[in-house]
Amino acid sequence: MDDKAQGGDPRVPLAAERTFLAWIRTGLALMGFGFVVARFGVFLREWATAQNLAHGPGHGVSLWLGIILVASGVLLNVAALSRYRRYLRQIAQGIMPEPKTGLETVLALVLSLLGIVSVLYFVWVS
Repeated sequence: MDDKAQGGDPRVPLAAERTFLAWIRTGLALMGFGFVVARFGVFLREWATAQNLAHGPGHGVSLWLGIILVASGVLLNVAALSRYRRYLRQIAQGIMPEPKTGLETVLALVLSLLGIVSVLYFVWVS
């Protein structure tokens, strides 16, 4: 990218890069949290065994919630990369990228749905 395509302002591509890195961190956090949630059922089963309980809790719900969180993190990272590359292409062509909120909206809806499912599950179990 030359200075003319950027309008002489190096802050524009740097801002796009910072935003991209923030999305990557968010995706990594989702994957890490998903792993912890997925393995929590195994921890509960081991704890029940150590306490000599007859029947330990299963890990079905935590496993699926964890898988969904990990998959969401992976998809978020792929979508962030796609968006970042599109922004850089547009900036190189001298076009100011139009903000699109689809990625944010989908992520917010998925996480809200997972939260609602989790709350309903906790209420149902207790």
